[in-house]
Amino acid sequence: MQNTFLNTINSPEDLRRLKPDDLQKLAKELREFIINIVATKEGHLGASLGVVELTIALHYVFNTPEDQLIWDVGHQAYGHKILTGRKAIFHTNRQLGGISGFPKRDESEYDSFGVGHSSTSISAALGMAIASQLKGEIHKQHIAVIGDASIASGMAFEGLNHAGVTDANLLVILNDNAIGIDPSVGALKMYLTNVKKGTQKRNNIIKALNFDYSGPIDGHDLPMVISELNRLKHIKGPRFLHIITTKGKGLRQAEEDQVKYHAPGKFDSSTGELMPKAASKVPKYQDVFGHTIVELAKQNKTIVGITPAMPTGSSLKYMMDIMPERAFDVGIAEQHAVTMAAGMATQGLIPFCNIYSTFLQRAYDQIIHDVAIQNLPVIFCLDRAGLVGEDGATHHGIYDLSYLRCIPNLIIFAPRNEMELRNIMYTAQLGLNHPIAIRYPRGKGITENWKQPFETINIGTGVTLKSGDSIAVLSIGTIAKNITEAISNCNNAEAVAHYDLRFVKPLDETLLHHIFEKHGTLITIEDHSVIGGFGSAVLEFAASHNYKNPTNVLGIPDTIIEHGSVNELQQQIGLDVNSITTLLNTLL
Repeated sequence: MQNTFLNTINSPEDLRRLKPDDLQKLAKELREFIINIVATKEGHLGASLGVVELTIALHYVFNTPEDQLIWDVGHQAYGHKILTGRKAIFHTNRQLGGISGFPKRDESEYDSFGVGHSSTSISAALGMAIASQLKGEIHKQHIAVIGDASIASGMAFEGLNHAGVTDANLLVILNDNAIGIDPSVGALKMYLTNVKKGTQKRNNIIKALNFDYSGPIDGHDLPMVISELNRLKHIKGPRFLHIITTKGKGLRQAEEDQVKYHAPGKFDSSTGELMPKAASKVPKYQDVFGHTIVELAKQNKTIVGITPAMPTGSSLKYMMDIMPERAFDVGIAEQHAVTMAAGMATQGLIPFCNIYSTFLQRAYDQIIHDVAIQNLPVIFCLDRAGLVGEDGATHHGIYDLSYLRCIPNLIIFAPRNEMELRNIMYTAQLGLNHPIAIRYPRGKGITENWKQPFETINIGTGVTLKSGDSIAVLSIGTIAKNITEAISNCNNAEAVAHYDLRFVKPLDETLLHHIFEKHGTLITIEDHSVIGGFGSAVLEFAASHNYKNPTNVLGIPDTIIEHGSVNELQQQIGLDVNSITTLLNTLL
């Protein structure tokens, strides 16, 4: 199909010149453009397909970028990017040096606010609206599009609660598609379902919060959406439009399997069929977690699993399918997940709280106040720790060691491989006197025969992976694989020792004393920020014991790391095999 209308649009000004009758054809072209690019370049699919009509209507009715538009969550915004001057470079989406998969303020003036996590749009838009009032910009519009289950998060309610007692020029649009990455859960979902069915006639929650509520309307009925937006932009104060959409709209398979087609990888754009992936006997770390917790839970009836809206991504889905009464998806509610786990721990249960590293940041107070101060043995499983690749700056899990290491009572462990992940989970459920955080990366491991008999791990002990008399390389976690290969490639491999400390807290001080006394030069390497992480912990140990050994700290530099494959990003910052080999050769 020729993009007769889409080819003429390089900005929303071009869009607004189209006749209303042409917009439906544009919607079809835009949807096909997204499908064709994502089919070969990969990325998020279903969410953006579901808001094609809404995207066109918003830029058609409102004077963007003067009127400020915020997408929440940001993976809904592919159509928005294409219509706002990035059509010609959209094929670079999520690739090294290309455009981001999420709205970014420094990428386009049409991206009013950076949105990679969820449920931030209402607060941000309200802040913008109040700022406009203070500056006398009385006609400026502020629109927050909140979808993919983001409305159920606590922060969204905080924003609604405040907005309802203001006269801010704020329009909140609920893109109600009943799904985030996995199907939405909770009482609010049931309430919205009843609203859609027409069985919820009284006690409208949004009206009770002093919003001018309208809807629900069909979000794929473009003339209706345009008409309603035109009406709402002339109403003063906080307004709320409830639209109903289908995630994956326009691609049959994406509509029928919304979980798989949220970010499906490569697929055939004409048929929608997923491209076959090379078979692998090596598991993903998330699946090692998922299968292991089921195995342990069958033996230990006090084990429970918790995840905030990521049952598929964390592989807690395996436990939910087998023992649903003991596995809980609490929705996009990281703070609640942590404190709920703490409550369970007070009653003798053993909670495995599985949260992506980047999302655990959202529950920092709860980790300290509700878990650590009370010294409750919650088991935090931090999936997607380290560099995650194409999702970029908002999703890298590269700060957890720094923000966790300063908290008393907390044990921090990073498994080197799949067996160590299994064994620390086994050890933790036997009973610990403290909470523990276990960080592991996105993607595949390195071991085919990973499902081996459980072994107990001694808390606070490291291991010697390779002996040597000159340089000592200290690491934690799966970056050990790059180090092992780099050492084997260097000019004098026999002189290099490699130690896996495993625990960032408590450190194996006996092993560290041995290392500092035996080796002249040390290198610490971690898939984490160099500020406050594992290397910092080693330097603190050295300072407290008056060791003067030259120590090189390698890790994520003090800068925002953008998107690209993990291998590309490692090459950029010197954590790849070749860079480590070069450093070793320089120091030998």
